[in-house]
Amino acid sequence: MKYVIMFTSTPEHDAAVAPEVAQDVYGRVYQWFQDHAASIADNGAELQPVDTATTVRHGALASVVVDGPFTEAREAVGGFTIIDVPDLDAAIALVKTWPLLEVPGTSVEVRPMVTDYTQFDE
Repeated sequence: MKYVIMFTSTPEHDAAVAPEVAQDVYGRVYQWFQDHAASIADNGAELQPVDTATTVRHGALASVVVDGPFTEAREAVGGFTIIDVPDLDAAIALVKTWPLLEVPGTSVEVRPMVTDYTQFDE
């Protein structure tokens, strides 16, 4: 089953990480992708910082463009990857090895992907 795993953190925590710690963790992140290549269906992407986000919202008369992410949460998605594993337990076991979970304020959201669109067939 395919899952999107979304890596989140807060800008405050990201800024507090010492450069040498960040370099070490990113080296292990690179290794993590190599170690789990068989389960990774798509490497996804790392996103630019949340202050670069632009959101287009529904408006009563027309769409409204605003600066910032689409939620007012402290945490922001910093990147994502698509994995293909047998079930949620396997997805969680894989995510628990994510090196950045050692950094305070970091979390990973695991969400199953919709892969069957037959409900839209006519």
